[in-house]
Amino acid sequence: MATDDRTALPAHVRKNLAGWEAGSDAYQRAHGEALELAPLAWGVWRVPEAELRVLGDVGGLDLLELGCGAAQWSIALVPLGARATGLDLSARQLDHARRRQRAAGVQVPLVRASGERVPFADSSFDVVFCDHGAMTFADPERTVPEAARVLRPGGLFAFAALSPWHEVCYDDEADRVGMALRHDYFGLDRYEGDDEVVFTRTYGDWVRLFVASGLAVEELIEPRPPGDATLTYRDAETRAWARRFPLEVIWKARKTRA
Repeated sequence: MATDDRTALPAHVRKNLAGWEAGSDAYQRAHGEALELAPLAWGVWRVPEAELRVLGDVGGLDLLELGCGAAQWSIALVPLGARATGLDLSARQLDHARRRQRAAGVQVPLVRASGERVPFADSSFDVVFCDHGAMTFADPERTVPEAARVLRPGGLFAFAALSPWHEVCYDDEADRVGMALRHDYFGLDRYEGDDEVVFTRTYGDWVRLFVASGLAVEELIEPRPPGDATLTYRDAETRAWARRFPLEVIWKARKTRA
């Protein structure tokens, strides 16, 4: 896909691209330090990879990060022996990634492309992963088959995303998650705001999509905020809610066929 031809992109991709190009600097000012201090950690609660063991031993493996942003994850994986590649559609986010690479003295190939059209050959990677990233801002009906396509047989697809509980309990008027059920569970698809389109699915729809793409679910993790969790994304009320209900999920699926 020619990323400089924005008219060729679907409407949701154009909206998200415009939002990230305009907002990347503010995003990195708000969250970049926390992400850099704990780069190998998942979700808004920054639960350590060492605790969750989502990716496991990455030494000697080829990894693709879908929607890498400033590539904090990919940069931190290289000293562990991984051959990591970062992919993001936002040129401005990739500018931040290059700056962080230079500061860290680490080289990670960075590719500007959509997670819906990954510019790599079939069976190129041992692991495809993201911490929200493309699995939040791109259409899962396109990203999941693409992730499966570029995985080698037996390869791991792992990503964090918002839980459908969050979407069902989100109070649009108050602009925060609450205790009441406010939206239908069945038929969850996407939320469109002023400057972003965020995708979500029911648990059953995720599983159906994995199976159709040749992926077998290995684990579903529903992380809870640690007692000492500090937040740059969410307020204290959300933290209290997330100790009772899953705000995020982490899916692990394994490619079962060539």
